[in-house]
Parts: sequence; C-alpha cells; structure tokens
Amino acid sequence: MRIAFLLYDNLTQLDLTGPAQVLSRMPGARVDYVAAALAPVMSDCGLALVPTATLAGSGQYDLICVPGGYGCSAVMNDPETLDWLRGQAPGCAWITSVCSGSLILAAAGLLDGRRAGCHWAWGDYLPLFGAEFAAERTVFDGKFITAGGVTSGIDFAFRVVEHLHGPDVAATLRLALEYDPERRPGGTPATARADIVANVRTLTAQRLGHRDAEMRAAAARLMGEKS
Repeated sequence: MRIAFLLYDNLTQLDLTGPAQVLSRMPGARVDYVAAALAPVMSDCGLALVPTATLAGSGQYDLICVPGGYGCSAVMNDPETLDWLRGQAPGCAWITSVCSGSLILAAAGLLDGRRAGCHWAWGDYLPLFGAEFAAERTVFDGKFITAGGVTSGIDFAFRVVEHLHGPDVAATLRLALEYDPERRPGGTPATARADIVANVRTLTAQRLGHRDAEMRAAAARLMGEKS
C-alpha cells in the first residue's frame, strides 16, 4: 500500500507524525511525505519536515492523509494542492485526514454531503463546504476517514490498521508502540470546565486572524464552482 502524507507550511506535526508512526508499520506499507517542492517544510512547533516526493512527481497513492494545522487555510486556497487531491481521489482506496485537514479535503470538494471529523473548534467551517461536522474521534464515510483534533490521529491510525488488517495486527502494533493512553477529564469540550473551553475558543480565535477570511474565501469559491 502506497501511503502519502501531505506536507505544507505551518502544519501541526503531531497530526502527521502520530498516524505516520503507526501506519508506516502496517504490513506492506510504503510511506511518502509529499509537498509542492522537496525543500524542508516548517511545522507549527518549529520542527522541519523533509518531503520525499513532490505533488507533480508522486504518482498514484492508495491512501492519502492530510494533517491539519493553522497553515490549512492557505492550502485551502492553493490550486496546485487542491487539484492534486482531486486528481488522486478517484484512484485512492482511502482518503483520510486529521484535525483541520478535513477542511482541506472539503475545500477540494471531496466531502460534499459527507460526515467528517475535525478539531472541535474548527468543525463549524465544514458546513460551508457542504459537509456535516461529526464530533467524533474517528469518522468513517465510504472511503473517507477523518479524525478529530491532533491526538485523534493516533487512534484514527489504529482504526485504519484494524479495518484493513484485523484486530490482532492492530493490537500487535499497539503493544510495540506501548500505546495505552490514560483518559483524563478535560480532553474534550464535553469533559472540560466551561471556563477552560471558553479560554481555548478565545485563543483559537486570536490565532485564526486572517485565516478565517481565507477559509470563507475557499468556501465561496467552491460553492461558486458548484453553482
């Protein structure tokens, strides 16, 4: 199985590295990290990521994973990346995302009429693109698999492994990676105090800035193309 993770400036590295660590160990997996060029791509925590293939020279993949991050709004308005996703989609067995990566898929017109996961603070943008936000850790809708925010990508990857290779393979990888997370209150809006949820919403709104306009512009363009 050929697997591609999309790289772009200001992505959230755990959206990518979490599921990549799991899926790269899946039987028969070959993983590429695809970007517009082969120059290092800077993540939002200052960790540089090195592409192994370019959009133009990547060939067809079996599974694509699009990570999220504050850089997603720029990608949602990038014709080269959106065209690559549209071109890959018919030949892909699985099209996936983590966090706000689903908004990039939505901007490409791939989630119209579908349920999709997203970071809880960004999910309200999905309906602008004709998708339905599902506040779930992993959402399956046909060949589209979308995860919630950031750490959801790890659980999402194990769900993919179990779906494709069965529970024993997933359990083997889970033990090899010693993945047995302790669920703590506060990790979701439903379990966090109201003041903490409000604080995160405020911080998110501050960091959105011009990105809100970029995402709405992408939605307006897509809706215009469909009309």
